[in-house]
Amino acid sequence: MNAYDEYMKEIVKPMRAELVSVGFKELTNAEMVSEHMTQATGTSLIMINSVCGCAAGLARPAVAQALTEVTNKPEHIVTVFAGQDQEATYQMRAFFEEVPPSSPSIAIVKDGKLAYFIPREQIEGFSMEHIKEHLVTVLNQVTAS
Repeated sequence: MNAYDEYMKEIVKPMRAELVSVGFKELTNAEMVSEHMTQATGTSLIMINSVCGCAAGLARPAVAQALTEVTNKPEHIVTVFAGQDQEATYQMRAFFEEVPPSSPSIAIVKDGKLAYFIPREQIEGFSMEHIKEHLVTVLNQVTAS
């Protein structure tokens, strides 16, 4: 591992921990992603994490808050880190190729099918409260059906 990779690994530790601390499981390689996506039943909330400011100030806090307010929590809460775990991110995006790559972003998958996707364009420029409410509404609809 070169100096840049080591530096970035240290920089993103708290960004990873922010999601792990609220129950997210990190999928750090393609095999972990494939295993989850082919075997998970029920609803999966998938956060494609990023080092950008809209991930730090908007997406991660909104997702964490939404999980405390949603009526029915998804059975699985997982994350991949764009730009850091490139194989895992690429593999995850392959499961919902119908949407353009976007990070940060939030996917809701139900029984192996993409049920909803919140791209960066619906995160950046919006308030954390708005993103949280959007996610709570969608999760309540998807997990209720």
